[in-house]
Amino acid sequence: MTTTTAPPRQAAPPRPARPAAHPRRRRRRGGLAALLFLLPMFLVFGVFSWIPILQTAVMSVQQTNLVDAPEFVGLDNFVTVLNDPLLWTAARNTLWFAFLALLIGYPAPLVLAVLMNEVRRLRGLYSALAYLPVVVPPVVAVLLWKFFYDAGPHGLFNTVLGWLGIAPVAWLQDGGTAMVSLVVESTWAAMGGTVIIYLAALTRVPPELYEAAEIDGASVWHKVWHVTLPQLRGVLLITFILQIVGTAQVFLEPFLFTGGGPANKTTTILLLIYNYAFASSLGGDYGAATALSLMLAVVLALLSALYFRLTRSWSTS
Repeated sequence: MTTTTAPPRQAAPPRPARPAAHPRRRRRRGGLAALLFLLPMFLVFGVFSWIPILQTAVMSVQQTNLVDAPEFVGLDNFVTVLNDPLLWTAARNTLWFAFLALLIGYPAPLVLAVLMNEVRRLRGLYSALAYLPVVVPPVVAVLLWKFFYDAGPHGLFNTVLGWLGIAPVAWLQDGGTAMVSLVVESTWAAMGGTVIIYLAALTRVPPELYEAAEIDGASVWHKVWHVTLPQLRGVLLITFILQIVGTAQVFLEPFLFTGGGPANKTTTILLLIYNYAFASSLGGDYGAATALSLMLAVVLALLSALYFRLTRSWSTS
């Protein structure tokens, strides 16, 4: 009996490979998708940021009451602002506020974050308590602290001073203590967000560095100085310039606490801009207000550029 074998089945010819898309075409498709995704953000940013900036630049060379047709006056608004003696008082007060805020408000969130980072239990609760002042509406916070700063014997701080046998202090009515009082309240109200930023940055510090420092017998202060601060250098640089920009634009505290008093001791640049535009019941000087706003923006932009240029090598080393 003979057996026959079937002829071997021929393999199907391989399908030709699809040509790969050209890298430039892939980049074009990816760039178009990214542009479409970012288009709403660009539109919102342009409408609410760039258009007002351009309008500010235009109004700074006009005399207008926002009702009648504007009149072109060139650089007269800038001359008016520079010749106002109150400008230099406001600039000096703003610099004084910024200095006190850096002295009091810049290290406070870092110290609090380092202490909270050392806590092993209830860290989440402490983080929520630290962030709580940020949640409080700013006007409510000011009204609360106005009670604390009450110049009478029944104010919270003066009550504590009375327990110690110290006479009541006119916190907001005395030119020597008014600015410090504003800085303390603004530090309390705003440092919660910075504390959270520092806590998040501290989680990225390798624990091995602290263990090595402990083996070498380093104290808590040496660990903070030689381990924590160098590891947070980039974050500290960013928060520093943000605090400078923020304190240069302080408005809410002087406006609600003192109105710029006593004797213009707490009048700041932004409060002066507000007074130019809205303080007069006969119509504000919007040209001077926008001119001063533009001058402040240019100064802050130049200061930020200079700061980043001077700290570029240190931030990357």
